[in-house]
Amino acid sequence: MVMFSVTRKQSAPIDGQKPGTSGLRKKVKVFMQPHYLQNFVQSTFNALTAEKVRGATLVVSGDGRYYTKDAIQIIIKMAAANGVRRIWVGQNGLLSTPSVSAVIRERVGVDGSKASGAFILTASHNPGGPHEDFGIKYNMENGGPAPEGITDKIYENTKTINEYLIAEDLPDVDITATGVTSFGGPEGQFDVEVFDSASDYVKLMKSIFDFESIRKLLSSPNFSFCYDALHGVGGAYAKPIFVEELGAKESSLLNCTPKEDFGGGHPDPNLTYAKELVARMGLGKSDSRGEPPEFGAAADGDADRNMVLGKRFFVTPSDSVAIIAANAVESIPYFSSGLKGVARSMPTSAALDVVAKHLNLKFFEVPTGWKFFGNLMDAGLCSICGEESFGTGSDHIREKDGIWAVLAWLSIIAYKNKENLSGGKLVTVEDIVRNHWATYGRHYYTRYDYENVDAGAAKELMAYLVKLQSSLPEVNKIVKGIRSDVSNVASADEFEYKDPVDGSISKHQGIRYLFEDGSRLVFRLSGTGSEGATIRLYIEQYEKDSSKTGRESQEALAPLVDVALKLSKMQEFTGRSAPTVIT
Repeated sequence: MVMFSVTRKQSAPIDGQKPGTSGLRKKVKVFMQPHYLQNFVQSTFNALTAEKVRGATLVVSGDGRYYTKDAIQIIIKMAAANGVRRIWVGQNGLLSTPSVSAVIRERVGVDGSKASGAFILTASHNPGGPHEDFGIKYNMENGGPAPEGITDKIYENTKTINEYLIAEDLPDVDITATGVTSFGGPEGQFDVEVFDSASDYVKLMKSIFDFESIRKLLSSPNFSFCYDALHGVGGAYAKPIFVEELGAKESSLLNCTPKEDFGGGHPDPNLTYAKELVARMGLGKSDSRGEPPEFGAAADGDADRNMVLGKRFFVTPSDSVAIIAANAVESIPYFSSGLKGVARSMPTSAALDVVAKHLNLKFFEVPTGWKFFGNLMDAGLCSICGEESFGTGSDHIREKDGIWAVLAWLSIIAYKNKENLSGGKLVTVEDIVRNHWATYGRHYYTRYDYENVDAGAAKELMAYLVKLQSSLPEVNKIVKGIRSDVSNVASADEFEYKDPVDGSISKHQGIRYLFEDGSRLVFRLSGTGSEGATIRLYIEQYEKDSSKTGRESQEALAPLVDVALKLSKMQEFTGRSAPTVIT
């Protein structure tokens, strides 16, 4: 057994190591600075209670982006020095964010051990490569992101840190082959176990969904399928699930080889960045690829986000979570005994609210950040939840889950077509969505992202919008001067949330303008970028009249878009004449 010793390395605080709701995200070159990653990891160990570190089992893996393999070796050496008993690593350092949550909650080691937390190495949907983004976050024993109480402690520690512990003489561990490597240190044995990345997650999915019914759907001559992993970690699960378990053709998988730079693309599953899938599904500028598949889906870099498409038809994430909730009990075995409740993030459209009211379900509107859903789930209050930012999930884990969402949609399609898979007319994705609108009404919805905006200008814009809220008559005078055909603003505020589980209060969670006809404008600063600021503008209009639910979204929302851009003085504050991305 190889022995190691512990070294105390001198360090010093580094500015800008404040983790957001999704951890710490910076450019790779920032993480590669001396002591940068080490400071954050040691600050995390120092923020946790002793029993969550000494003698503990921790997971360390990520989405495979550039610098992941180096970071894993550094964290292993630091974990050994801090008294951690064992580290679990997904083969090749690959574990999707939802899979990490599943491993924490479900996996039992050969010696009966269970993980109490995880370092997840991902910048989610941000680009990867030597000149792009890297990220790290810590998840707790429930499988969910660290709460603010922990992330605040981490940040405070980064401001005062003067040393970190590392086992410099511990050799690098081969993470390409499964197996256990044991070492000896001052506190006894330290093990690193490399395990198959997909097996625990596949087992969990099989316990949730009726794989046999999905297999029948995928083998039907009426149905065709396409899944795009955007060269992210979702590719490590695509073949085991869709091909080996469900019998899909391997040709139905796009970009399913994980790459450190995501193939040079942007691993964000939306209509702007998932270009190949969008073209294949008949939604590109030219339709030269022949007949599109009936169903298409994509995941982001760490496979927690998803995009769902029908043939020449886009399903908004807000509609997606509402439709899953409306159909879950009858089409997904995991929910057969009923839903405990549903929840959405505040910027997400109110489509889920209408379903909750119709089905008499508990409903919660929370700030952006999956930890808020996790609290509700841990308390047994929520079964299904979602965010408009392409995140959908359930209480099977404590993260959003892109592949789960795809399997949920396939389950619904399989259920709707259980009588006609051998030759009858297929109930399509578009049919399912339009039937939903006919029952519940339609929430026309769009999001404008202004990325890498000057941070000072972004704050000035938000402050202006807050100040404007002090006089609704003045707001309505401005609105009517822009578009007389837009309803009056009934109320306006900064969203504030009191957690019903722990009583914590989250302030300044987005600026809302709520109109008399149910329309909404929401403005929010996002923390998911690695530099500058991202302003997100959400525009929503509710239409109950079923004869008016078939309009083009851009046409229906044009008056509100006009109001939003001029009311906020978007171009004046940011210098931008158009958003970076529209979803």
